[in-house]
Amino acid sequence: MNKIIEIQSLQETIDLGKKLGRLLRPGMMITLNGDLGAGKTTFTKGIGQALGIERVINSPTFTILKQYQGIYQLSHFDAYRLEGQSDDLGFEEIFDSDDICVIEWPEFIEDILPENRLDITILRQGPQQRQFVFRPNGNIYEDIVGELTNENNRHG
Repeated sequence: MNKIIEIQSLQETIDLGKKLGRLLRPGMMITLNGDLGAGKTTFTKGIGQALGIERVINSPTFTILKQYQGIYQLSHFDAYRLEGQSDDLGFEEIFDSDDICVIEWPEFIEDILPENRLDITILRQGPQQRQFVFRPNGNIYEDIVGELTNENNRHG
């Protein structure tokens, strides 16, 4: 079942990422859909902060993949430039590892993504306002979204 969380600022985007990051475990996958500038990388920064990553997280647009070590390893993908690439990219190995994977522009590599994952769409509602639509695929992700929305209701 989809869940929607509305946020009002850049800081709330980071805070929501931190809340999600605290719930993630090794081997989990998050996909982030949204227009350019919607806040995908900002949200990922919050996830990284929750995982204890001290390096600056920025968009892996040109490198396609950046990895960061924290409590768990975070593999941050930007698949935008992979449109139409059908050859073996070797990503399945990372998807099957204990890395927490965050994938921006997942539609470009949809055919190699695991079925069980948390799909998040970020919709721009105003200059800073965003609507996050969480679509869990798999029981563990349904539990996480339940916890996330309960925590968000308690803490605002």
